[in-house]
Amino acid sequence: MSSVNLPAGMHEAYLETHFRLAEHVDEWPQEFAIITGYATTGEKWSDAENEAADRALHAELCQHSQLVRRITGYSPSTGHAEPGWAVALSFDTACEIGLRYRQDAIYFVSQDVLSVSYCDARRGLTEIGPFSPRVHV
Repeated sequence: MSSVNLPAGMHEAYLETHFRLAEHVDEWPQEFAIITGYATTGEKWSDAENEAADRALHAELCQHSQLVRRITGYSPSTGHAEPGWAVALSFDTACEIGLRYRQDAIYFVSQDVLSVSYCDARRGLTEIGPFSPRVHV
């Protein structure tokens, strides 16, 4: 699929993720995270649990940043989609918030380069590639 070497145990689906936006974004910040509150890979949560976590995450992110935009990650091959939030945060803050919302990993974008990282003690950016070509309105 890719020449990217993911950290041990990380699901390969992270490599193929594309992102949907409701509207075009003229200018992204130099650095931002993409975080979801939905069930992490391999877990099943009820719709009510997912929606409650998403609302709580959105409220918390709005306390940390003025830039909080809905962004939905999806798999072009399976169609699986998961709403999340693009938010201007530092990498470590984004990982800490991800941990609080029981996330295995977050995406982080720096100067249009998309990376993925575990949120826990294994955290460290693994570059996936350019972000812009993966964004669709």
